[in-house]
Amino acid sequence: MKDKRDITGIILAGGKSSRMGTDKGFLLLNDKPFVQYSIDALKPLVSEIIVVSDNLDYDVFGLKRVKDIKKHAGPVAGVCSGLESSSTEYNLVLSCDIPLITSKILQKLIDNIDDISQVIQVESNGKSMPLIAIYKKEVINTFKSLLKNDERRLRVAIKSCISKNIVLEKEHEVCTMNVNTKNELKVVEHAYKH
Repeated sequence: MKDKRDITGIILAGGKSSRMGTDKGFLLLNDKPFVQYSIDALKPLVSEIIVVSDNLDYDVFGLKRVKDIKKHAGPVAGVCSGLESSSTEYNLVLSCDIPLITSKILQKLIDNIDDISQVIQVESNGKSMPLIAIYKKEVINTFKSLLKNDERRLRVAIKSCISKNIVLEKEHEVCTMNVNTKNELKVVEHAYKH
């Protein structure tokens, strides 16, 4: 059982979403911004929460905010930026567009920490989810060298690490739905109400 003092929460809230046309972290579900759901899920489990974003508006949440170390380089840069600012060995990384996420799901990741795995990610609906995952601080060097070679795809970065997947039960899969389009927002709103 890992103590929350050993774990930092990192929320990737990088910039404008081309498909939504707005910063997804500030989309509302039940009058609460998406990013607040990520914060609420992380809070009981971590010692500190870092938001990775260049957007000053996130300062309203009173959390530590860091900028992307490399602009427009996607989630590999985002994870790198968060890990660089983290002072703990384990880091729970979440995107800001999964409003149905729960502490219970994140606890499953923590419960599966072992001595070998560098990345532990959720697998939901047959897909691995690198933005609901625990990253050990030591992967930062791997990520940095990939960034130098302009590799932005998180799945490729994870292939360079020792990783394992935690498969969610069917009833929990809804918790990992992320929102990229207005249509997906409607689906999440429906799921939230039921």
